[in-house]
Amino acid sequence: MFKEFSTSLSNDNRTEEIAEHYLQIIRLLGDDPAREGLQATPLRVAKAMRFLTQGYEQDPVEVLRSAMFHEQYQQMIIVKDIEFYSMCEHHILPFFGKAHVAYIPDKHITGLSKIARVVDIFARRLQIQERLTTQIKECIQQTLEPMGVMVVLEAQHMCMQIRGVQKQHSITTTSDFTGAFQSAKTREEFISLIKTNG
Repeated sequence: MFKEFSTSLSNDNRTEEIAEHYLQIIRLLGDDPAREGLQATPLRVAKAMRFLTQGYEQDPVEVLRSAMFHEQYQQMIIVKDIEFYSMCEHHILPFFGKAHVAYIPDKHITGLSKIARVVDIFARRLQIQERLTTQIKECIQQTLEPMGVMVVLEAQHMCMQIRGVQKQHSITTTSDFTGAFQSAKTREEFISLIKTNG
């Protein structure tokens, strides 16, 4: 889907309009958008931004429902180390890291790849890490109606690493949970499992 989205951007009026704005931004920054190295830059940046925010045009609920199955399994299912890339809404700079998602089914499960797709869809929007964590949790809880969901995100933020305080090795961790994960014992089991290598 990502590849198909990328190839469709060149014929999109919105992409051309975004490119026009970037041309003006380059000029306001003090460079000449007409010089050889920058002539195609506004369109390239516009296409990149459309790709990086394509989550606005995708429905995570439909993704989960497209592979939703009745199943009596009622133990914890974990998809860990899901790489994600997002854009901080405060500075339009990247933040990226890993998502760890668990749920305990109650009659319904979904394809494992669909959990990763849900992470991607919400990440490919202008975001803050806290909201991203909660949106993933709420989407899975409301769609699959499991006994509980827990989401942990670990991310590096370019707005902290290349500007501002410039702390290159800082990691931000956020978590959110519902239902059965209100139990400290269940949360501890999840944390223990995502820390296990292999």
